[in-house]
Amino acid sequence: MIDKIFRILADIDDLKASNPEEFEALRIKYLSKKGIVNSLMSEFRTVSPEQKKEVGLQLNKLKNSLQERINELKKNIENSQEQSTEFDLSRTSYPIALGTRHPLSLVKEEICDIFKRLGFSIAEGPEIEDDWHVFSSLNFAEDHPARDMQDTFFIQSSPEIVLRTHTSSVQTRVMEKNQPPIRIICPGRVYRNEAISARAHCLFHQVEGLYIDKDISFADLKQALLFFTKELFGKDTRIRLRPSYFPFTEPSAEMDISCHICGGKGCNICKHTGWVEILGCGMVDPAVLENCGIDSSIYSGYAFGMGIERITMLKYQINDIRLFFENDVNFLHQFQSAF
Repeated sequence: MIDKIFRILADIDDLKASNPEEFEALRIKYLSKKGIVNSLMSEFRTVSPEQKKEVGLQLNKLKNSLQERINELKKNIENSQEQSTEFDLSRTSYPIALGTRHPLSLVKEEICDIFKRLGFSIAEGPEIEDDWHVFSSLNFAEDHPARDMQDTFFIQSSPEIVLRTHTSSVQTRVMEKNQPPIRIICPGRVYRNEAISARAHCLFHQVEGLYIDKDISFADLKQALLFFTKELFGKDTRIRLRPSYFPFTEPSAEMDISCHICGGKGCNICKHTGWVEILGCGMVDPAVLENCGIDSSIYSGYAFGMGIERITMLKYQINDIRLFFENDVNFLHQFQSAF
């Protein structure tokens, strides 16, 4: 009997169980009522009196060792099950619901991609700006309406610090630090103190463009914008330029596109005119170039700016700008990726 106990003791460290079924089989084999340990306990009665002490010590050692090994195997299996439940590397990813991209992000990236193909690079700048970069360097007069509290958010600690009202401030920073040729687009958030409605918001997004080099003309501007609109809205899109006024461009224009919803025949979107305004543009005023340290007798350039919300509303026929900021899941799911 003592030899049998020693053989089992020697094999305890080799006992293994990789799943609950194997573990339960081991437990039954050694520690159940009909297991090996209980069988040895019954056999212990037949041991001679002079061997009972040694056999009894070894039998207790066997029982305790088996119990420890069984407990250890149980803990290992439980730990492996927890890990497999938390990180199932074999699980397919396809049942996971796809997320959605915000329509403003989709349109912004599409606009940037079109102008990148024309050689423009992306420039970014701070949203909290000083008066010089937002207004003064861009030829805004001291009494210009855009400086009034009705349009601009001023930082209370200083009347010279504002939330930028357009991304033209990025253009002035680039012109101050670089000499032509300069060809950039400036996407970003801007802020204006306006009442929130279906057509206006105090926070919105712009993409502005700037191209400065020798012998740049209004024809270059028109051709770049025509290419942009055809790429974004379709090959049949037409444009028209109407004279306008902006402090930082001269001459200035507002650009309309033929309504792609009604095909120019007239509808509610285009107010039955067949045309929809999408951006402002013009030749950079020589005074702006000089303010930024660029010789206006050598260089000329054009600039343009558009609201991403307006473009997105036209592209996807959205009639309320507030939908872009409400995080309505039903609205966002309309832009869910197919892959």
